Amino acid sequence: MSSGPPGIRSQATKYFADGRPHEPELDPPFDMIEPSVLASPLVFSSPHSGAVYPRRFLAAARLDAATLRRSEDAYVDELFAGVVANGAPLIRARFPRAYLDLNREPYELDPRMFDGRLPVYANTRSVRVAGGLGTIARVVGDSQEIYNEKLKPEEVLARIDKLYKPYHRSLRMLLDRAQQRFGLAVLIDCHSMPSVSGATMPDKDASDRKIKADFVLGDRYGTSCETALVDIVEYELRRLGYAVMRNKPYAGGFITEHYGDPANHFHALQIEVNRGIYMDEKTLDKAGRFEKIAVDLCAVADQLASLLAARRDNERAAAE
Repeated sequence: MSSGPPGIRSQATKYFADGRPHEPELDPPFDMIEPSVLASPLVFSSPHSGAVYPRRFLAAARLDAATLRRSEDAYVDELFAGVVANGAPLIRARFPRAYLDLNREPYELDPRMFDGRLPVYANTRSVRVAGGLGTIARVVGDSQEIYNEKLKPEEVLARIDKLYKPYHRSLRMLLDRAQQRFGLAVLIDCHSMPSVSGATMPDKDASDRKIKADFVLGDRYGTSCETALVDIVEYELRRLGYAVMRNKPYAGGFITEHYGDPANHFHALQIEVNRGIYMDEKTLDKAGRFEKIAVDLCAVADQLASLLAARRDNERAAAE
């Protein structure tokens, strides 16, 4: 069994079949940060915290960079970065969600966005496509259109081949490795949520639309992760003084659904962090509580890993 990937850059760039990155700024397109010693079945993924905007993308956009950044899960990778020191890998995209959304099926595409025909296998009728939030987003923020002109299908297919597929191959490798070594794999899919929901509902006062939770845990209503594992995370967060909800308003997206298979020892839990507790949502500046929240998240992950290790030891003892 492999001891893991050689290094962040080589792991990311080896998938460029023609030897060139999709965009020069996206070399590598993602980081895979490995612990010095793999000591945990936990795998952390931050698919929406990327903030490297290719120049060609910005030139083709009708929106400025500040507006495009509204769809970022800004700094989420930094909030969870401490888990690496405790023996868990972290994979994070460098490209932004507005450029390519890893938490979608690979080909959820809106035909209205393209100057040319899409492949027959494209999913053009999903709810997310209808809302403008497919694999290649049509809108950000309050339904603001991203692009000045229609896109060439071949350009978008290249993004999927060189960015989306390598990320998911690497994520699958990390999960398979964890399951082989520890008997199970637990994916923690790391996201952030705006502090106010329903931004496009002007008939309601913002105070009525405040998300009441500091964290929302999504396990696809119990189908993507063993309930006992979610219970541990919720308990630890509440013990630290945070307000926690499950599955509402976020139950988990494509990643949670796709990788969560508890019957075969693959668990996937989405964690949404309320942006209002760790950053200024207008300026994108980190708030004073940022470091404490990062420390707390690391402590929660460490507690989950410790309990999984204790369970594994008990199972081994019972089998002897």
